[in-house]
Parts: sequence; structure tokens; C-alpha cells
Amino acid sequence: MKKYLILIFFSSWVAGAIAQERRPGEDGRAMERLDSLTKVLDRQTRSKIKPFDSVIRKDAIAFRGLFTVYKVEDKFYLEIPDSIFNLPILVMSQLVKAPDLGKYPGEMLEGNTFYFGPGRDSTILLYALNTGTAAEEGTRMAKAVANAAVTPIVLRFPIVARGRDGHSWVVAGNELLAKRSPVMPFAGGQNFHMDRIEAYPENMNFTFSRVTESNFYTYSYSYVALPRVPMQPRLADKRIGYFPGNSGEGTKWFSDVQQRVKDRVVIARWRLEPKPEDREKWERGELVEPAKPIVYYIDPNTPKKWVKYLIAGVNDWNAAFEQAGFKNAIMAKEWPEGTPADLHDARYSFLCYLPSETSNAYGPHICDPRSGEVIQSHVGWYHNVMVILNGWYKVQASALDPTARTPTFNDELMGQLVRFVSSHEVGHTLGLAHNQGSSSQSPVEKLRDKNWLKQHGHTASIMDYARFDYIAQPEDSIPRENLWPHIGEYDRWAIQWGYKRSGASDPEEDRLIVNKWATDSLASNPRLWFGSEEGEASNVPNSTAYLPFDPRCQTECVGDNNMVGNTYGILNMKRVLSSFTGWDHVENGVFEDWDQVYGWAVWTMKKHWIQQVLAYVGGRSRTWKSEDAAGDVYEPTPKTLQKEALAWLNEQLFNTPTWLMDPAFANKIIQPEPKNIIQQLQDDAMHRLLDGTTLARLSANVTQFGVQAAYTPDEYFRDLHGYIWGGLASGKPMDFYRRDLQKEYIIYLGMIVAANNQNVRESEYWTAAYMDFLRIRDEVKAALKTYPAGDDRDHLETILFRMGKFMKLNPLFN
Repeated sequence: MKKYLILIFFSSWVAGAIAQERRPGEDGRAMERLDSLTKVLDRQTRSKIKPFDSVIRKDAIAFRGLFTVYKVEDKFYLEIPDSIFNLPILVMSQLVKAPDLGKYPGEMLEGNTFYFGPGRDSTILLYALNTGTAAEEGTRMAKAVANAAVTPIVLRFPIVARGRDGHSWVVAGNELLAKRSPVMPFAGGQNFHMDRIEAYPENMNFTFSRVTESNFYTYSYSYVALPRVPMQPRLADKRIGYFPGNSGEGTKWFSDVQQRVKDRVVIARWRLEPKPEDREKWERGELVEPAKPIVYYIDPNTPKKWVKYLIAGVNDWNAAFEQAGFKNAIMAKEWPEGTPADLHDARYSFLCYLPSETSNAYGPHICDPRSGEVIQSHVGWYHNVMVILNGWYKVQASALDPTARTPTFNDELMGQLVRFVSSHEVGHTLGLAHNQGSSSQSPVEKLRDKNWLKQHGHTASIMDYARFDYIAQPEDSIPRENLWPHIGEYDRWAIQWGYKRSGASDPEEDRLIVNKWATDSLASNPRLWFGSEEGEASNVPNSTAYLPFDPRCQTECVGDNNMVGNTYGILNMKRVLSSFTGWDHVENGVFEDWDQVYGWAVWTMKKHWIQQVLAYVGGRSRTWKSEDAAGDVYEPTPKTLQKEALAWLNEQLFNTPTWLMDPAFANKIIQPEPKNIIQQLQDDAMHRLLDGTTLARLSANVTQFGVQAAYTPDEYFRDLHGYIWGGLASGKPMDFYRRDLQKEYIIYLGMIVAANNQNVRESEYWTAAYMDFLRIRDEVKAALKTYPAGDDRDHLETILFRMGKFMKLNPLFN
């Protein structure tokens, strides 16, 4: 069995502490003669250490737990037993009371890990735990790493007394408990007051208040003992979406046998182990109950009618844990009635119900940085999360579910929507990251099949942002419980991958086993694919676009083809907007709810459905693979899909979507603007289509994948040109939307053609843009003969004028 050394130096704490303060030229024998902690005990009468009773008086208030805190008048003293030297202590902070600062009582603020150790000159030191570098124990590299990455000292405590039992030391504690420090950065200052100290065997809780000129704050800090021997970590695999349990960069791992340093990222997960009497069953693969299940308590301030749905959302994860070998592994409970709720006690995890207008919820966790073991979680549940549930469901599903055709949903409908969000957020606390690619593994037409949906759901992962099945049509008669997400195939498998016993004796052996699980499972079931949230930021001149790297990994979409799927979605949205004025009625209202419904419809079009289609242009897929698996990691988005995306934009957006400005509702809730919402949507899309990032992506695909597989910039410009300018030759009349589109086209095309940036002018896409510029000029000149006097002819004259201005800007034209 291999052993590993993480830089906390458990094996020789005195030598470790001395080594950290050694000066150049000093040797071990000289250090042994120094006034180290152990030497002090033999010379107590000659030191400044006082008798215990002279420091800790009889009237001292004692709080005995992980360590002991004494309060003597306005001073604090800490009695540190030698049993906790070099024991990692996780310090977590939470807000208890505060003005509205965007954070609410119960929310976690930060977590850092420290440990006490002996120093010389009669001191005890507090160190910050260093897990950024580690090495295989017993190797030469371990010694080198130990010398090169000593842990930093955070605080020094002079010893003022020896404990009565001879195995503890008393130090002045105000530096830790009453002053601002890296350990407790919110402590100290004027009008500081320690309100409460609670001591438990494995943790200590400190609650204090600060008063400023205008505000009052209360914070809680919990000191939690971590196990001396950490849980065996599981190393991350790009193909499964887990949050890192140490840090995003991981630990720099050294060993004597390697030829390069490794970055070891461990996954975040709870410690699940069988009861001692069930260990043999567990090792045989039988289903057993964990010795310590994962338990969430519901904040007692939660409105009663939502409690059962929040509990159900937590308990729904039990089916996933059964695949990992544990039954009754996770549960939610109401806090026992009559028991004072302390959301700030680190022994408990809570779902905290927050009085906020923020329309959101989130699932954080704090981990043991050595192993990724989740120690505690406080799910943040904002009251107004129901606002987005109401808006999403009305716009995407009220055409399918008659119970949604009302301003306020009944408790059962809203409760079920609360339940699925509860499951999603709890999934994060279990270690799972968003799987934004999961919905792309569901065939579009299957999402209209009630039997298929009953078995698979409309997305394979509740960790996706695939809210509702907007693809299903009314005639499909889909039961409403199959319209929203449930814990799916990917989620159950991801929990199995992260929590199932491998039988390995060390992390590297475990990695080989569980990575093969991933290879085999993905080969047999592509619905287990994980698509990350990574995006591609624009760094191209004249570019503002932010496009996803892989068009399969997008939020708020459903199905494996966004053009087909979003066409179905628009059919449903048209049904909603043509009917909601008849059923979304608020007594004595002034159209607030209408404005909300319409706002969600516009938001869906603007931020999601149009953007999802735009992402196909110049897209490429990335599918992480084992070296033993077939196929490439990177491939271009098929040219047919890119062409289909342009055709969709032409059909659904460039051909004026007048249904978005129906006078039946528009004249009651929309204020006239220089450019209405249709023009805004068209302009935004045109900007993306003629943005430097989009064009650079097209060129990069050609360079890497070849002209046969990739959509070339020249072919792309010819297709786009045909959709925007195709009616000129026949003299087709234009409305103001078409004229506006053509103006925007010239503006963005001209910015590329007239660019002085060398990287743009020497690119392949500049040539294609320039040739399109010349085509437009020639076609507009010819079209002037076919358009009579009027708005269209005036528009074409101004197009030529604008093009002339761009030509004068560019030295290449002169």
C-alpha cells in the first residue's frame, strides 16, 4: 500500500516546527539546545510561564470542547491540548445578522484550514495548511518538497501557563478571538463583542457582533476538526462533471518515478462508509446503509407549504446512491420542533430559506482540502426563485399544461417545480457540476413520445439547464410530470462513479479502475456524456461575441438539434402569446403579469433560442476520450448543421417575426422605442454573424479540418448574402425591418473590410468579407434600375454612400 505525504508533517511535529524556523548555518544539534517547547517544560521555573491558577482564575468562564476557551474579564485564553497539535482544523464563517448586503443569514462566506503546532521560544504557532504541493511519502522528492514548501505561520501565541494535566498549554487568545486576522477577518475593530461560544468535542462555534456608525453585523465562525487520516481521495476525470475538492488547479504532485510534475485534482464528495457490521456485505457489492448518512435540515423559517417538496427533492437522490451501493444514504428532515435551530453549528447541513428578491438558488459545499471530503453544506434558497419558475413554465409549458394558465400557480404545481430545483441544488452539494451538454443527447422527436419520456426524461441530467420540454406539442398529450426535469441516467451514473467502492488501496490505483468505468460506460451509453460550461471568449479585433466552444453545451436548450427544437418551442410560444391575454388576468391589475409573461418570452428568444442557433456557426465539438477509445476529441460542427442554422435564422428572425409585436398585448405593455424588440433581435444576430470571433472560428475550422469538412468563410458569406440581399435582383419590396437589416449588415461588414488591424486584414475571412462587400456594391448599383422612387430606392442610395465612406477609410482601396 502506497503512502502519501501532504505537507502538514504529521510524523514529527517538534522537528517539523523547528525546521521551519531554522536559520542558515544552523545544524540539528544546535537546534536541540534551543528553548524548544519540550525543553521549556524542564526549566519552567526559569521561564515566564506562570502557574495555571494564577492565569486562569476561579471566576473564569470555561468552554471545553475541541480545545478550551477561558474568558477572564475582557481577556480570552486558549488551552491547547497536545492531542490536537498538527490536527487540521477547518474554519468556516457564516453570516448571522446583517443589513441587506447581498448576503443573508445562514449563507456560507469562506472556509480555510489551519493547525496548531509548537514553536520555539515558548510559543505555540498557528499554521495555514498547505495542500498546494505534495509528494509520495518516503521518497527523496518528499524531502525536497518538504524543504521547498513549508507552511506559512499565521499567528504566534506565547505560552503563559501549563495545563493542569501536563499535556496542554495555555496561551493568550485575544489575537485569535478578538482581533482581525487571516483566520477570522471579520472579527475585531471598534464595538466588537463576543456574543456566544459553543464548545463540542469535534468543533467550536464563535458568534460575535460588530457595530459601525450605521450598521450592525453578526458573524459565526466554526472550528471543525478534520480527521488525522484523510479519506482516500478520488481523482478527477474530465469526462465526469465533479467540482474539485481541493482547488481548481489541484495539488502539484511529486514522486521519484515520474518524469514530470502532475496536477492532482480530487473530486468533492461526502464520506460514505458502511457500518462496521456491514463491511463484508459492502465489499461483496451488496446494498448497505452508510454508517453516517448525508442529512440536510430544512430551515425552520421556510414557509410550511414548501417543506415537503424541498425534502422530496433531497430524498430523490437515494435512487442514485443505490447504484453506488448505499441505501438510505441521503435524507432531509425538518428541524425538531422546540429545539433552538442553530444554522451556524458546523455539525449540521441546512437548506437555508433566504428572504431575498433574487430569483435564484445555489448549492455550495466546504471540503477537506486534502481529500475533497465534503464537511458541510448550506443550500441557499432565495424566496424569489419561484418568480423564474413561474415565468419559465408559463412561457415554455402553458401551451401543454392547462393548470399553468393562471397568474398564480396552485401549490401542487409550484411545489413540484420547487422539488426539481431542490434536487438540482443538492446535486451541487454532492459534488456534481453543471452538465450543460446532457440535453443534447436526447433526440428531438423522442421528446414528443410519452413512452420515451417516461423512461428517459427530456434530459439525462437534472444538473443541466434544460428547464422544461418545450418541444412537445399539445397533440402529444404528455403528462405534466414529464415536462420538468428529474434525476436522470447521467446523474445516477455520476454518483455511482464518484461514490462506489473501487477496492483500490491508493488514489492512483483507484484512478485506473474508475477511469475504466468511465470508458466502458460511455462506449455503451452516449447519454452519459458530460458537457462542461466552458466557453470561448472573444479576443478578436472588432469583436464582442462570447460563443460556446461546443454548440452541444448550451444552457436553456432541449434536444440534439436546436434548430428543430426551437422551431417547436416557437410554435408553443406563439400559442402562449396569442392566448395569455384571455387567461392571465389579475383582479384590478395594471398588466404587471402580462409584462412578466412577455418579458420571459422575449428573454427566451434573445438570450437563449437565437443565441443557441448562432453558436452552430463556426462551431466545433470537443468530446474528451480515453486513449483507448476510438474517434477524435475535436471535430467540426457538421457543415449541414451550420447551414441549417443560417436557414433557421432567416426563417424565424430575418423574415419579420411580427407575432412578437401583436397589438393585442404590445400596445398595452410596450413603450415605443427607436428600435423595437424585433429590430433589436435582428441587429444582435447580425452583429454575431459578422463578428470577428464567428469569422475567425470559421477560418480556424478550415485550417484544421479542411475545406471538405468545414464551412468555408466564402461559402458562409454567399449563403448569408443570399438571405439578406437576395431580393434585390427582382426588385422585391422591402419593409423597414429589411432595410434596417441591410444597414446593419453594411456597418458590421464595413468594420471588417476597413480594419487597420493587421491580424484581421491578413486573415482568410478578410478576403471573403471583401469579396462580399464588392458583390453588394455591384448588386445595389444594378438594383437602382429596378426600384422606383421611394423608401426602397432612397435606402439603396444611402447604402452606396455608406460603402463609399468605408472605402475611403481603408488604405487598401486607395
